[in-house]
Amino acid sequence: MVPQSLPPSRMVPLGMLLGLLMASCFTFCLSHQNPNEFALINSEKSSTKESERKETKAEEDLDTEVLEVFHPTQDWQALQPGQAVPAGSHVRLNLQTGAREVKLQYEDKFRNNLKGLKRGRRLDINTNTYTSQDLKSALAKFKEGAEVESSKEDKARQAEVKRFFRPIEELKKEFDELNVVIETDMQIMVRLINKFNSSSSSLEEKIAALFDLEYYVHQMDNAQDLLSFGGLQVVINGLNSTEPLVKEYAAFVLGAAFSSNPKVQVEAVEGGALQKLLVILATEQPLTAKKKVLFALCSLLRHFPYAQQQFLKLGGLQVLRDLVQEKSTEVLAVRVVTLLYDLVTEKMFAEEEAELTQDTSPEKLHQYRQVHLLPGLREQGWCEITAHLLALPEHDAREKVLQTLGALLATCRDLYHQDPQLSRTLSSLQAEYQALAALELQEGEDEGYFRELLASINSLLKELR
Repeated sequence: MVPQSLPPSRMVPLGMLLGLLMASCFTFCLSHQNPNEFALINSEKSSTKESERKETKAEEDLDTEVLEVFHPTQDWQALQPGQAVPAGSHVRLNLQTGAREVKLQYEDKFRNNLKGLKRGRRLDINTNTYTSQDLKSALAKFKEGAEVESSKEDKARQAEVKRFFRPIEELKKEFDELNVVIETDMQIMVRLINKFNSSSSSLEEKIAALFDLEYYVHQMDNAQDLLSFGGLQVVINGLNSTEPLVKEYAAFVLGAAFSSNPKVQVEAVEGGALQKLLVILATEQPLTAKKKVLFALCSLLRHFPYAQQQFLKLGGLQVLRDLVQEKSTEVLAVRVVTLLYDLVTEKMFAEEEAELTQDTSPEKLHQYRQVHLLPGLREQGWCEITAHLLALPEHDAREKVLQTLGALLATCRDLYHQDPQLSRTLSSLQAEYQALAALELQEGEDEGYFRELLASINSLLKELR
């Protein structure tokens, strides 16, 4: 049976009913859906702004809340949200895990090591228990405490200084009131010479002036300045004094001025110092005075061949021979033997130096050739005198005597062979120093003093046999 269609008059009300039903369904759906799904905005931009607001709020919260400082190392470490990263750290994004990782820059390794060395061990501070405000407050209090402590230390230090020292302004004022003037060395030496040469000065004042003067003439320039204003001749004339103390301290000053100062040595010989020194040694004087005079004589003769010539002409070797043969002059005898050894070896070294330089007519060598020291030593009996001085008990004295015997060996060989006492003395010393040298070996000394003396004795005995 074929269905029949509805007439048009009934179709219209049915369509309106269907439209109302659809509108009711649409309204019901809208009331139960999220409005953002149908909002006309960009959903991606909206979520980005929301996350920025959250991060900003988190940062603001972190600024006022607890700070956690992340300390990077040489290895990559994961960075947790909210952790602060020190400036200059190397940060990367791990694409596999999506986490941020941090480590130190390569050059920071050496910088951190240096900082660690300078600052010392880092304090183990738990940063989770301090806020930024707490740290700022603690730092302010620390600075205030340091300033207070520093102020107290400064005041204590100033009080200590004031207790031991006086202000420079006060000293200047007192110097001005006393009319004190700073003197140069030249001015001081002039004042000392005037004080020594004054007839109104007492003996103590003259001795004090010479004692102070000796300190200044050790310097070569000061000794030459003493010569320039005539002070040297005043001191030389002091050797003629009748007071033994004046002679002693005048010789003390001259010995200091002569030492390694050719210009002063020349003027001293021309001024008669050599004759006056020999006169004192040849006459009866206190032992202390003769010590100082012998010191001045040695300073005048060393490295000055012209003075050595004059010394021989004036009979200096005879004066020294008589001096060492006096009683209770063993100390002077050792010094005299040392002087003779120095003069002999000095001439030998000058001749060797001329041969090495191949200079046919050096002035220095010509002057030394005019010094006939070795023949004079043999003639004045110094070969026998030196051999007898081996009886001195001191090891140091024996050492100097042995050195002089070796220097005189070429000149005195025949006399040494004819002296049986010398051979017996050397043999006795050989046995004594063999025992002492053995003790040195037992104590483990590499370079023994007694072994050196024993070697000198063995060398002499070998030459005399």
